[in-house]
Amino acid sequence: MARDLPIGNGNVLMNFDNVYNIRDIYYPLVGQENQSSDQISHFGVWSAEGFFWIDDPEVVTTPAYEEDSLVTRVTCAHNRYGLQFVIQDGVGHSDDIFVRKIMLENRLDKERELRLYFHLDLQLYGNGVGDTIYYDPELRSLIFYKGHRYLSLSCQSGGAKQAAPSGYATGQKRIHGLEGTWRDAEDGRLEGNPIAQGSVDGVIELTVTLPPNGTAEGWFWICFGKSREDIGSSEQLVRDRTPGRILEEARLYWVGWANRDAHELSRLAPELAAFYKRCLLTIRTNIDNRGAIVAANDSDILKFARDTYSYMWPRDGALVSHALDRAGFHELSRTFFDFCLKALTPEGYLMHKYNPDGSAGSSWHPWVDGQGKKQLAIQEDETALVLYTLWHHHRMAGTLAQSAHDYETFVKPAGDFLAHYRDASGLPLPSYDLWEERYGVMAFTVSAVYAGLQAAAQFADYHGDSVRSLYYGDIAAQVRKAADAYLYDSTQGRFVRALYWNYERQTYEPDYTLDMSMYGLFDFGLVDREDPRLRATMELLREKLWVHTPIGGIARYENDYYHQVTQDTRQVPGNPWFICTLWYAEWIIACAATPQMLEEAEALMRWAMKHALPTGILAEQVHPFSGAPLSVSPLTWSHASFVKVTQEYLAALKRLEGVEAEDAMTDASEDAVLRA
Repeated sequence: MARDLPIGNGNVLMNFDNVYNIRDIYYPLVGQENQSSDQISHFGVWSAEGFFWIDDPEVVTTPAYEEDSLVTRVTCAHNRYGLQFVIQDGVGHSDDIFVRKIMLENRLDKERELRLYFHLDLQLYGNGVGDTIYYDPELRSLIFYKGHRYLSLSCQSGGAKQAAPSGYATGQKRIHGLEGTWRDAEDGRLEGNPIAQGSVDGVIELTVTLPPNGTAEGWFWICFGKSREDIGSSEQLVRDRTPGRILEEARLYWVGWANRDAHELSRLAPELAAFYKRCLLTIRTNIDNRGAIVAANDSDILKFARDTYSYMWPRDGALVSHALDRAGFHELSRTFFDFCLKALTPEGYLMHKYNPDGSAGSSWHPWVDGQGKKQLAIQEDETALVLYTLWHHHRMAGTLAQSAHDYETFVKPAGDFLAHYRDASGLPLPSYDLWEERYGVMAFTVSAVYAGLQAAAQFADYHGDSVRSLYYGDIAAQVRKAADAYLYDSTQGRFVRALYWNYERQTYEPDYTLDMSMYGLFDFGLVDREDPRLRATMELLREKLWVHTPIGGIARYENDYYHQVTQDTRQVPGNPWFICTLWYAEWIIACAATPQMLEEAEALMRWAMKHALPTGILAEQVHPFSGAPLSVSPLTWSHASFVKVTQEYLAALKRLEGVEAEDAMTDASEDAVLRA
């Protein structure tokens, strides 16, 4: 089940499912320590007419965000019970406090008493062993704790001056046949058990009086901390400032943040501009304040692989940070690069992936090859792309004068590694591909290594290191020459995806599979955009990887097995991926000679918008027949790809409109001469 409407502040991240149950609560690191571990935290309403949870089939839910913000606005209606309510959820931008506002509307011509139930099913530190929950009479809150993890759950009605739950319950769950205390709420009365230990959950009750055909408000909040004192301070802050003020300040903060973007968004259609800003905001929810740009935080993937995407892949992070730099959010990119500086090995390479706290993430890359000899369990493009985007970061941020530390501690060791990690042909040695499936010399990786070496040469030149500048530049030229010799097949008139070493023949064998990652040949500058060999390759990619169903879109590569739904690979070479479809849009934009030639790219951008969730959330891929999200959702890389392609689109618009204006002026001048 896709995750929707993520909200957070870089310390706290909360995800909802498509019926607006809370499913993921990350704290104190985004992507690490899911304090709810994919368990449902319920929200319910009791009235004299009946009881329902928010995921009841009779509840009609319309999910949305407040414009340009990370505060939700979800409209819910239970028509048979004559009730409509709007939920606004947000996390304080500077305080680790979640706030929920409930705006209730009575559609019956009589006064009614409603009881609202907020349930939390937590597994602190990501496991349900040894948790405690108790009711604190001083704070009038439910307190969950284990070790250095504390959460409090509180509430108050709209007109109340202080928190005042009308009931609470604590208990055990998923042991001894117990489902959890949320069941205790369904009769509209909580038993008031004050403490429970082990595998526990809890519910708090808020009673609200609704006038005939009238409205009322209710408030809930969750405070996060590492001690009882932290919780006490945060609870006092909420009561002093009011939950309403915290929520409104969060809304205003994110509106201001999203509109800081450095581009002329007024050139875009309003819906494209709004989606662009939504992508930026979604990216921000998946960035930890300590620098990790996390790939995805959808714990639903655990059902398939018993692992998650909640890791920092240096490649994903580099490309996301590049889009953020282009948008002007240099401070976020800076924390990412600081993370990478600490993670770089003494040998000068980055590992497969990392946990948000900087430790090495899980990996399936072996450290021995098919002959039992040592190999590096890395994806070399990850090191190269961090180097490449670091150069562009300093250029765009105007901080090259402050880059000496980066040059010494990252650029030189990483550049030296890229220069040495090559074979006799000049090509990079084999490593794992960006899809993490194959070990070889990949077109995408070769392109990234070339770009990384070019960046290292530019860094060296800026810092007056002429020897290294010439050295890195010469190695980059050797990589390019080797790519021309080995990655292009003249018999087919196109480039190949990869080369794999044949131990028996002691030579490389080409992989002719068409793979959309070959776009890297153009994007990282290894092959000139005007090169007919590249044009032939890109046209073939579009022809063979387009999904021939009403959904459309572009697949990763031919016969992609990941989440495969059909064996009819002629019609469906693979599921359509957002990043792959948008990569081709970038190619169209780069080749456009007139504004009219951008129309195909805009259509692909609108394809991405069409197949997002209604809230603007992009998954990794979509079902080729239904368009439903597949794999994780949201995927940070998908959103960054939309951001980057929009930036390219705007730059092309500006460039081509300028060309048209110059042509018009030339034509007018020529007409004037002819008339004279």
